[in-house]
Amino acid sequence: MSSLQALIFDVDGTLADTERDGHRVAFNQAFKQAGLDWHWSVELYGKLLAVTGGKERMAYYLQKFNTDFPTDDKTPLMIKELHASKTVHYTELLSTGAIPLRPGVKRLIHEARENNMRIAISTTTTPENVTALLEHALAEKSSDWFEVIAAGDIVPAKKPAADIYIWALEKLKLKPTDCLAFEDSENGIKSSLGADLKTIITINDYTKNHDFSGAALVLNEMGEPNKGFKTLSGNNHGASFINLDLLKKIHAAV
Repeated sequence: MSSLQALIFDVDGTLADTERDGHRVAFNQAFKQAGLDWHWSVELYGKLLAVTGGKERMAYYLQKFNTDFPTDDKTPLMIKELHASKTVHYTELLSTGAIPLRPGVKRLIHEARENNMRIAISTTTTPENVTALLEHALAEKSSDWFEVIAAGDIVPAKKPAADIYIWALEKLKLKPTDCLAFEDSENGIKSSLGADLKTIITINDYTKNHDFSGAALVLNEMGEPNKGFKTLSGNNHGASFINLDLLKKIHAAV
């Protein structure tokens, strides 16, 4: 087994609880601005999260939940324009500081940098959304800390397909056995495991009942020294919060 060389992070739900109070709100703002009577409740949005990618999620909504809305060959363009508008609203929300990073995330990223551990992003959200979250919730120009940001439409097949992780590994020039992935959802772990990456899960309200078979460790959050995580499954090696020492033990475990 090679040594641990890189950490690859999902974004939405993993680095921050962006879905319910970020993306969902921004979608609704975009719908209203466009004069549409669409409204995604917290409950409905949880169902829509079965599909990854904002444009894909709107198409799924029309196919399964708003079937009376007339669609034609112009619908894909409408969806693309709505998604662009939603991104503007989302970045405005982030700029207010309304969406902080989840417990332990900032500490772990700083520890990784201090120890020359390579870090990367692998997500279905847009590059603009990634940058906005990092700049406002982590630090100015912190997107430059990540050696690779695999995001959005950079590959055609989104999670649960493994393509986005495979692309990130190719850019890092690393093997799956050199890395650990961090995810929060069933689609996410299907993607990371599909790329043969050992994966750590931190659940959230939308994903707490997902199937995380194959995860190395499933936690409620990364935890902090003064407020540890809760272990839901897997071996935490006696730790109470995620740090590099624990990650190296997880990576080395057979």
